Amino acid sequence: MQIDVNGKAFEVEVEPEMPLLWVLRDELGITGPKYGCGIAQCGACTVHVDGFVVRSCQLAVRDLGNRKVTTIEGLGSPEALHAVQAAWIEHQVAQCGYCQSGQIMQAASFLKTNPNPSDEQIDAVMSSNLCRCGTYPRIRSAVKAAAKKLQEG
Repeated sequence: MQIDVNGKAFEVEVEPEMPLLWVLRDELGITGPKYGCGIAQCGACTVHVDGFVVRSCQLAVRDLGNRKVTTIEGLGSPEALHAVQAAWIEHQVAQCGYCQSGQIMQAASFLKTNPNPSDEQIDAVMSSNLCRCGTYPRIRSAVKAAAKKLQEG
């Protein structure tokens, strides 16, 4: 089956019910999305599918169809960071870093639909991604900074 990940087409020979997360990590070597809980509750495996947030641990690869997958590796590059990635660095959000790719993907998608969020809106959306280190205040600050940067163009 063919899948599009980060703008590249890949041919994979896997069982159709294999979760997208395992295809990304084990078949394609794309390790940004992490295995956290396996039941779509923690957000460590968050990716975008056609621009929408998806928990890749629960999406069977057969259900992708022709939709495009973007992982943290495809959001920006070291030479051209996405505004959310740059804000994460600026605000030193990561501690252990395990959840951060999912956090960043959640925030990037959120800011597409809400370019000027309140603290309460940020907290509500980002609470679906768990951070065991408790960096939520820095996450909120980084999301606000990224929103401002995206508005400035």
